[in-house]
Amino acid sequence: MQAKDCNVFEVMIAKLARLSQLGSDDRAAIRTLPVTVSELAANRPLIREGQAAGDCHLILDGYVCRYKLASNGGRQIVSFHMRGDVIDLQHMLFNTVDDSVQTITTVKYARFPASALRQVAQERPVVAEALWRDTLVDASISREWVMNVGRRDAKSRVAHLLCEFAMRRELAGLGSPERFELPMTQEQIGDATGLTAVHVNRMIRSLDEDGAIVRDHRSIHIADWKNMRQIADFDPMYLHGTAT
Repeated sequence: MQAKDCNVFEVMIAKLARLSQLGSDDRAAIRTLPVTVSELAANRPLIREGQAAGDCHLILDGYVCRYKLASNGGRQIVSFHMRGDVIDLQHMLFNTVDDSVQTITTVKYARFPASALRQVAQERPVVAEALWRDTLVDASISREWVMNVGRRDAKSRVAHLLCEFAMRRELAGLGSPERFELPMTQEQIGDATGLTAVHVNRMIRSLDEDGAIVRDHRSIHIADWKNMRQIADFDPMYLHGTAT
């Protein structure tokens, strides 16, 4: 459906305002973007690798994952995204999509032309700076994920992913980092950490036995943050105080 309500962009504005000092004119310019709001069920493709890159997508509600497929069919999830994330700012400059995005839950999202956002960025330097900072935070998170998969043991990988997810939810205004529902399956966590679903289950059970977390199916309570951060080798500095 066509969205006439400028409130569609408030979650995006709130996030960018944490990155740069957006003025009233900057906020107004973002609200003028032509937008279509849609909903997509869980486990459906939102963006496919190789397609033409014409639009940007803002997550309004729900969770998605970005992934790459190996020639043998193996999937590597390279990031998770949530409310307030514009998941494809690179489409302002690149013509072809170089990865795929799939919904994890039912997702409500706003789609708007990348060319329109590029024009706003060209006319509003502070908006351009905020968008640039957002992509840099994305890059920082990507570097941490490489470290996680390449140099941490299995339990640390899973613990680190849980710590990051908890803190990013809080930064996005989605609730306390101490208690949350995991939207992703153990298979999806495995695809993000280079582990099997069975191994992920064992590591979550081990974290529970250590007293770092208390779990009830997909409900997670981080009971001992100090212990959890130590197990995870987690330092939130790389998030730069923002959800991305």
